[in-house]
Amino acid sequence: MGRHGENIRKRKDGRWEGRYLVYDKEKGKKVYRSVYARSYEAVREKLEDKKGQLLNYTNKSEGKQHRICPEDVNLDIVAQEWLTEVMKKRKRSTYIKYHLTYHRYIQEFFQSATLSELTNEEVRQKISGQYSDSVYKSIYCILNQILKFASERYNVMVPLLKKSVSDVRNAPVKVLAKSEQRKLIDVLSIEMDRFKMAVLMCLFTGLRLGELCALKWVDIDFENKLLIVNRTVQRLYAEGYRTKTVLTETSPKSAYSRREIPLSDKALELFLKFKNNKEYVFGGEKPLEPKNLQYHFKKILKEAEISDKNFHILRHTFSTNCIEGGTDVKSLSEMLGHSDVQITLNRYVHPSMETKRQYINNLLEIYY
Repeated sequence: MGRHGENIRKRKDGRWEGRYLVYDKEKGKKVYRSVYARSYEAVREKLEDKKGQLLNYTNKSEGKQHRICPEDVNLDIVAQEWLTEVMKKRKRSTYIKYHLTYHRYIQEFFQSATLSELTNEEVRQKISGQYSDSVYKSIYCILNQILKFASERYNVMVPLLKKSVSDVRNAPVKVLAKSEQRKLIDVLSIEMDRFKMAVLMCLFTGLRLGELCALKWVDIDFENKLLIVNRTVQRLYAEGYRTKTVLTETSPKSAYSRREIPLSDKALELFLKFKNNKEYVFGGEKPLEPKNLQYHFKKILKEAEISDKNFHILRHTFSTNCIEGGTDVKSLSEMLGHSDVQITLNRYVHPSMETKRQYINNLLEIYY
C-alpha cells in the first residue's frame, strides 16, 4: 500500500519500490527510475539518497554550498520532500490537506516540470478556469510553500508566484433569516435532546462543528460561566490508506482557536440540565461523529420547514447576530477563534437586509 506524500508502493512480490524522475539524454525527456528494498524504511532511505544525488547542490572540493540552476531541479521531487517535512512538523490534518491538494490539483500538471518552468503564466495556462477561487488560493499557497522550501534547502533562486485577481466574485455566505431562526428555535425547544442542544449551542457560541463534537464536560467552567475550546475532531485518512478514514481528536485549528467563550445564563442552564458523568457533552464516552450531528441537523431543518442548509450556517448566523446586536468586531473575532479581525469582517459578518434598511431609515433623523 502506498504512503501519503511519497512515490513509494509495495509490489505483489513483497518488495517495496520507490520511483524518482531523471533526465534521459538519449530520449530527450524525463523518465522514471526505481529503487527496491524489502522494507518501507529501507526503500525510503534509498530513495532519499537518490534524490540527494540528483540535486547535488554541494561542491565537496571547495567545502561550500553553491547555488544550482532551477532548471536542474524537478518540482515533484522537491514537492515530495516538502510534504515529508510537513508530515514531520505540522498537524496531521494539515499534512493531509496539503497532500490531497497537491496530488489532486497540482501533480498531474507539473509532475515533469522543473522549478524554472513554474512561472505565473505557466500556472495560469495549466489551471485557469478549472477550479473555484478557494481551490486556486490553495494551489498558489502550496506552490509558493514548495518554492520557499526549495530556496531555503537548496539555495535555488526562484521567484514566488502571484495569483491573478479573479474575475469571479464568490457568492456571499448566507445566514438564517430572522423568520427561519424563530422557526428553528421553536423546534429546538420541543423535547430537546443532545442533538438539538448541540445545534442551539452553536447558535449561542459560534463553535465549529468539530469543536462541538469534541466538547467535554471539563471544558465547561460552571463557576465562571465559560466554555473553553481545547480540541476538535475530524475524519482523517488512516495511516497508509487512501480511502479509509478514522475519527480523530486533535488540537484546535490554530493557536487562536484555543479560546474562552462566555456563556449566557440560558446556555448555562441547559448545560446544567444535561450534565452527566460521561466524558463528552454530546457524544457520551467518545466524541460525537460530525456526520451524525449533520444528519440530525437536516432532520431538524425539515421539521422546522426550513430549506436544506449546511451546518456551518449556524456559525455565520451567530456572527451576524452578534454584530447586529452591537458586539465589537475584535470581541467577536476572539470568540470565533480568528487570528485577524479582517477574516471576521470578510467571511463571517453578513448584515441582513433588515439591518441595512434600518440604517437607511436612520438617515431621516439627520435630514428632517
